[in-house]
Amino acid sequence: MFYSIRHSTRFRFSEPVRQNIMEVMVQPRSEGNQTLRQFELDIEPVTRLFMRRDWMNNIVHHFDIPSEHKSLAVISDSLVEIAPAHPLPEALESNDWSLLDEMTRYEDHWDFLIESKFSRSTPLLQDFIKELGLKREADPLTWVRNLNHTIFNSFSYVPQSTQVDSTIDVALESRKGVCQDYTHIMIALMRHFGIPARYVSGYLFHRADSHDRSVVDATHAWIEVLLPNLGWLGFDPTNDLECGERHIRTAIGRDYSDVPPTKGVYIRRSGDMRSEIKVAVHVSPAEAPRPEELEPIGASWLVVPDSSLNWSDGPEEIGSMQQQ
Repeated sequence: MFYSIRHSTRFRFSEPVRQNIMEVMVQPRSEGNQTLRQFELDIEPVTRLFMRRDWMNNIVHHFDIPSEHKSLAVISDSLVEIAPAHPLPEALESNDWSLLDEMTRYEDHWDFLIESKFSRSTPLLQDFIKELGLKREADPLTWVRNLNHTIFNSFSYVPQSTQVDSTIDVALESRKGVCQDYTHIMIALMRHFGIPARYVSGYLFHRADSHDRSVVDATHAWIEVLLPNLGWLGFDPTNDLECGERHIRTAIGRDYSDVPPTKGVYIRRSGDMRSEIKVAVHVSPAEAPRPEELEPIGASWLVVPDSSLNWSDGPEEIGSMQQQ
């Protein structure tokens, strides 16, 4: 299956800003059953664009706009191929809990077992565990599937009920949130019970008959867990899904703070200033391109030396959009 993805992020400032430095994580990954066939990133005002890979092999584009400007546009176009994944078994063996413990004891999965900025144990999370009577039972795969369904039923999907920097306690207390909250809560629960879990930022293709709760015109987030003999598997608690051909992976990390689609700082003139952000995402099926239309992705590297910047005024963080 081929998908065409356009991701548009536009910033508007009430007064001209003097400099803007930004990182962008919108290039889909190429691994497993997902292959990035084409990618283009446009920045307005026009500027020089650089690329690097982070510690999780995510592609990070970054740029600097040194001249004054009152608006900024970041627009990406991607063509991604998703091949059918191998079907999962009905269940694992009950003794695979021991295999999981042995795997996490001797392999390096520490980053996805300890608490992170947005996925950490809190008194409200402990109350939620007691309320549901959660404990290890059945087998790891069945247990994760059941918890994915339980989280789907325990929270109402309500856009703008939380913020981009909300902790899990906001959603746990109100029992409503968006995909970012569902994912952070499920990651915290997985790690509490000794299952390595990570955050996935990306896109979801919405079919007319899919009845997905998440909104159509936004980025999406879900969880991946590491299970014995199966590797990393994706689960979408927002929509009660096992991730498949409709989920398009862009970046992976410990939680949202590792993989925001855009983040940066700007320098403003003295005085009050307002900034606004507008995001639009469109994912649609596409025809397979002819071989001669394909270009290699990420074939070359550009090494950029570190530099020091002397700020005349303190830099201000540019807004990020919550994943829906």
